[in-house]
Amino acid sequence: MELYDQAQNTQEVEAVKLFKLFCVGSLAVELAGHQVDTVIGLGWAGVTNGELLRRAQGRYDALVTMDRNIQYQQNLAAFSSGIVLVRAASNRMFHLRPLVPLILEALKTVAPGQLRQVGV
Repeated sequence: MELYDQAQNTQEVEAVKLFKLFCVGSLAVELAGHQVDTVIGLGWAGVTNGELLRRAQGRYDALVTMDRNIQYQQNLAAFSSGIVLVRAASNRMFHLRPLVPLILEALKTVAPGQLRQVGV
């Protein structure tokens, strides 16, 4: 498993508020030190990706998603949050848990409008 960058950014982020999109709720517990909200927790289940991104504007520093098409469907450069794309075999915790250190590392450096990928 490797950490991929679409752009270089070495800026450290100390207190990242994290917005989680289409990940299992139990992943929130694994991301210690971050404020984590979920789509279901916010009452946004069933909302389209574009609308979710609009609602998240200005509220979150980063978005964690498993949606591999998000970079092709949305203009991420215009988004005010960084995006961490988790590439795992499934959204089950036994597939996600090994990626948590890489997710946390990506959150330290992801910049607004930037996509970083973790996993395979």
